[in-house]
Amino acid sequence: MIRRQFLGMTVGALAAGVLGGCASALGVQPAAGGGAAAAGDDAAAAAAFRAASGFMKTPFGNIAYAERGSGEAALFLHGFPLNGFQWRGALQRLSPYRRCIAPDFLGLGNTEVAAGQSVAPDAQVAMLADLLDRLGIDRVDVVANDSGGQAAQLFLAKYPQRVRSLLLTNCDSEIECPPPALMPVIELARQGKFVEEWLAPWLADKTLARSKQGLGGQTFTYPTHPSDEAVDTYLGPLVRNADRTHAYAIGLDRPWLHGIGPSLARFEGPTRIIWGTGDDIFSERGAQHLQRSFGNSRGIRRIEGAKLFFPEEFPEVIAEEARALWGV
Repeated sequence: MIRRQFLGMTVGALAAGVLGGCASALGVQPAAGGGAAAAGDDAAAAAAFRAASGFMKTPFGNIAYAERGSGEAALFLHGFPLNGFQWRGALQRLSPYRRCIAPDFLGLGNTEVAAGQSVAPDAQVAMLADLLDRLGIDRVDVVANDSGGQAAQLFLAKYPQRVRSLLLTNCDSEIECPPPALMPVIELARQGKFVEEWLAPWLADKTLARSKQGLGGQTFTYPTHPSDEAVDTYLGPLVRNADRTHAYAIGLDRPWLHGIGPSLARFEGPTRIIWGTGDDIFSERGAQHLQRSFGNSRGIRRIEGAKLFFPEEFPEVIAEEARALWGV
């Protein structure tokens, strides 16, 4: 029932053979999607991410973020209901080339939201600008996924001089903002039931979280994802702070990207789209629209069969495309 509500359709899990073919097409060994070798790589990336994590005190609250590397900065914007931990593998690979910043949005992750502070997308943009100011960062290369992609476009529209390049994965576009599949989540959040009926059961039962009915089956490519550690990291803070979690979801119920086209077209920095074709949330139409929206688009790379949160599963693809876009 939950899956039908969320996706509006029934989509079976990808078979192991299909996943193996997907990995081969990417030039990635199957272990990179969830085998023992990948688990070892992920453990190292997770440990390094946690060691690099801290808080920045701002008027918006205490913003949780991880920082790795030095030099020119890159800003990594996560999806919902995830947090900056989503980018641990990408930071592991890209911190030799950039000063990588991965914050937790207001209302998600470990960020401590100030009393009375909005967690809507426009507030997220203002928070990001303030965080960068406090870190002494003028310009960034932006890498974003899901609702983080919406925030990235809004940030670009408001602060075009602060963005050097843009790497977008499956996310909102002007024609899918919010996507229809998100509406049941928003409605449950309005009723105060989203956390109780969805997130809390997944947190309590990791097998359920990885099932077809769970976060994993809906938004991850491989049936071994998300890991137990990732489930705890993502959902634990959201279950403990249900009111702010619901406020974040409700804040997405508006076409925030309406009319953004001219701002995207004026952007002169290079933009690249990486799109998982197995995503049940954002459509191929959205990818095409984004590709046409930017004045300096570098086209679309499609990852066959990959679902919404594939950047966590294929950090090597993110790193490869980011380095190509940055010229490093």
